[in-house]
Amino acid sequence: MPRQARFIVPDIALHVIQRGHNRNACFSHDTDRMVYLGNLAELLRKTGCALHAYCLMSNHIHMLLTPPNAHACATLMRNLGQRYAQYFNRRYERTGALWEGRYRSCLVDSAAYVLACYRYIERNPVRAAMVSSPGAYRWSSFEGNSGRVANKLLTPHVEYAALGAEEGSRQRAYAQNAQRR
Repeated sequence: MPRQARFIVPDIALHVIQRGHNRNACFSHDTDRMVYLGNLAELLRKTGCALHAYCLMSNHIHMLLTPPNAHACATLMRNLGQRYAQYFNRRYERTGALWEGRYRSCLVDSAAYVLACYRYIERNPVRAAMVSSPGAYRWSSFEGNSGRVANKLLTPHVEYAALGAEEGSRQRAYAQNAQRR
């Protein structure tokens, strides 16, 4: 029986989740995360997807992204998953699947949900008791979205942009709101 096609609407954000096979680690070292982000940057350019938020946990990833067409997200995730799995298997002299099947995704189709999804993704390490605040976790987009560090991977979503008339006020409003929950 063929897999059911994903419901993708061009220019509507998606919350994407991909887990390690059997919930095993898919990142063992900081270098692994840097390789993943490097591949992600290249594939964002090639597919035209806009990345708004992300978090690389030890055994899974979260991303909030907006695809420009119905196939861009699938292309990005397929190529990213394959490239990174090949790298990881070579580096750690292993074979077999790294990822637990296909990535999961859901439409983020309301203004309130977009900002809630930003916060959900970037607070993941806090909920997992890895850090005390989102800004203390190096492998998420929080520092970029709050304006503490430049992050060229990120493209502000229109709802994020509506937080303030200028970049600094948007970033401050976002950081204050994200720290509260």
